[in-house]
Amino acid sequence: MALDARLVAAVKTIRVLGSLSWPQSAQASFLQAYRAGRPRLPAPQYRRPDYHAEVAELEAIITACPDDHPIGAFVSATARSYVLVCRLLQHAGSARMTPFSIELYGRPGDPLPGGRVTNVDAARHFIEVSRGYVHVAPHSGDPVISPEALAAVLRERMAEVFTGHEVNVVVDPALVSRAAAGATRIRLRGGIDFHTSDIEQLLQHEAFVHCLTALNGREQSRFRSLGLGAPRTTGMQEGLATFAELISGAIDLTRLERIALRILAIQQALDGADFIEIFRFFVTAGQSESESFRSAMRVFRGAPLTGGYAFTKDTVYLHGLMEVHTFLRWCLRHQRMNLARYLLAGRMTIDDVLQLAPLFEDGTLDAPRYLPPWLSRGSTLAGYLAFAVFANNIRLAELPADHPFPGD
Repeated sequence: MALDARLVAAVKTIRVLGSLSWPQSAQASFLQAYRAGRPRLPAPQYRRPDYHAEVAELEAIITACPDDHPIGAFVSATARSYVLVCRLLQHAGSARMTPFSIELYGRPGDPLPGGRVTNVDAARHFIEVSRGYVHVAPHSGDPVISPEALAAVLRERMAEVFTGHEVNVVVDPALVSRAAAGATRIRLRGGIDFHTSDIEQLLQHEAFVHCLTALNGREQSRFRSLGLGAPRTTGMQEGLATFAELISGAIDLTRLERIALRILAIQQALDGADFIEIFRFFVTAGQSESESFRSAMRVFRGAPLTGGYAFTKDTVYLHGLMEVHTFLRWCLRHQRMNLARYLLAGRMTIDDVLQLAPLFEDGTLDAPRYLPPWLSRGSTLAGYLAFAVFANNIRLAELPADHPFPGD
């Protein structure tokens, strides 16, 4: 489809997080003033890119797309999400960016899939559980590994899966997050200590979901837009990556707590908390001052720092995790586990997978070239889901407090 190729070409210059990044000097200046007892709001300056030509082309693609065809609907929806993110970036630093962020990524108060609880409810649950069970310092006894040494290990482990592609790993001192992945490159934050337990987490999350789905999408013989990191697929990407950590045993309560704290911080920012208040929230939660600054920065990227506004992207982690988990349980119940493989054939949403499934089955779309280890062994996933479906029927609240478990 010519529109597919036009879409891939139109979005090449659109970069979301790069356009919203803060200079390294912002942290040093803030912490110096904070430690002196005179905290003041940072003043990041954003380069608002001129995306008028890209938006015009994307809108022309949307108009030309046949929405009654699954590929046409996919291309149209993807183009629309890029238009939204262009609007967000063009209003970076102003109050007008937050509505675009909410439309793209949702808000903490949104309900989780298949239930009446919200992202905030889930965040509070994970924090409560974490505070109740974590009695030792995070990474206690876990050997430290440098970013450079970690990069070497990741390259070696990825080569076992990506047999036809080379994915490079580089150390980037300016990176805000601990890691970031594209199709053929993973960046690690420089100047910090990683731990050996991070190896599996980064492999599962960054390499075997983010890189893998991008590579699979690029390898599609007919429709390359399935390899785009479109804003509309962010929630599913982060949910799938977090699920990969969960099923492979690479996640722990400390990480879940970190994700949950970001969700609560976004809600507080939307409710009126400013940057300094959010920074203090993370410090009180037990993060170091440096990490608290970076966490608060994630909440306010592109948004005014005075309260009432936020960059809501980090809301998608728990929401996406619950959506993926619910979808895979549905696939097992309806004996459609083939859909789980299609979900890895590119960067898609669950609705995309359901709409595009006939095209995978008739060969119009290619099966994924690469699969993560937890999915390539299909019985592993099915066994986990079968147990989860049954175990969810047991309500601990209905058991007596002195229930005599075997072995007690």
